[in-house]
Amino acid sequence: MGWIETPLTVQSAFESWRWDTSTVVVTAVLAAGYWVARSRAARRGLPTQRPGRLASFGLMGLGIWLLSGISFIGVYADTLMWPRALQTLLLLYIVPFGLASGRPFTVLRDALGPAGQARLDRFLASTIARVATFPLGPSLAMLAAPWVLYMTPLYESVLRNPGVDALTRIVLVCIGFVYFYSRLQADPVPHRYSQGISLLITIVESLADGILGIALWWGPLIAVGYYTAVGRHWGMDMRTDQTVSAGIIWVVGDVLGLPYLLSLMRAWASDERRKAAEIDAELDAELDTAEAVSTTAPPRRRKFSQSAPEAQPPTQATGLWWENDPQLRQRFRR
Repeated sequence: MGWIETPLTVQSAFESWRWDTSTVVVTAVLAAGYWVARSRAARRGLPTQRPGRLASFGLMGLGIWLLSGISFIGVYADTLMWPRALQTLLLLYIVPFGLASGRPFTVLRDALGPAGQARLDRFLASTIARVATFPLGPSLAMLAAPWVLYMTPLYESVLRNPGVDALTRIVLVCIGFVYFYSRLQADPVPHRYSQGISLLITIVESLADGILGIALWWGPLIAVGYYTAVGRHWGMDMRTDQTVSAGIIWVVGDVLGLPYLLSLMRAWASDERRKAAEIDAELDAELDTAEAVSTTAPPRRRKFSQSAPEAQPPTQATGLWWENDPQLRQRFRR
């Protein structure tokens, strides 16, 4: 247990730092791997990712992941409930969104040779990859992860056991990354799904986060034994702390999801424009083919039956209107 006796203030928030081995090691390895792959792709003459992609992976993804572990968020995550709630949201939503927006699979594929690219393509086309990125699986995992964390004994185990804490935080990032990777579809994916499905899933997830927030707000206190053993005599009481945590999960979670929602709407609009262009191209190709066939085909000869009467030449118009009408002309013919 790593609770802190120093009250959390604005000043202590800026001054509180700690060494978090798992977070530092994982983010450092991912940063080095991404940079090496990007540099190797540049040496092979392939265009590198735009600076925005690099910033998304490095700052939004790895940077926030690192801060969630070594800053005051990680320092007070075992003492107060609301820093733990904020850390959970960052690791489940913001960090994976930044990592997926950096298009790591594209960077990795550009860095590999033909054999490595073929292996990566086979993996992405495998049954395991298709099942893992099917919309239902990652969506259910995203919905279930906060509920499992806060509504089961796992939460108190995370608070008491540093190993369980480190593993749980890594699992949260992995769940979020698979979700955003399969939904953003910025990287090569096993199968592309309509962004309309993603919008519907996002609405359902917002409702689920709200229900969890209400359950924490009005429900019984959780991890009472742990927080009582902490013996904190400063700051808010346990009920207020859990209420603030519920608001963070509910309200702040929706606010943090806005960048993803905007990206989703932009991707949906792009898909619609691409589909419209494909339909126009297909129609143009069919029209060009029909015109080419009509131009190159020989004129068709009319076949006349021997018993069929020859067509009568059209009667020249006279000054009388009824003589130009076929029925009246036959009736009044002399």
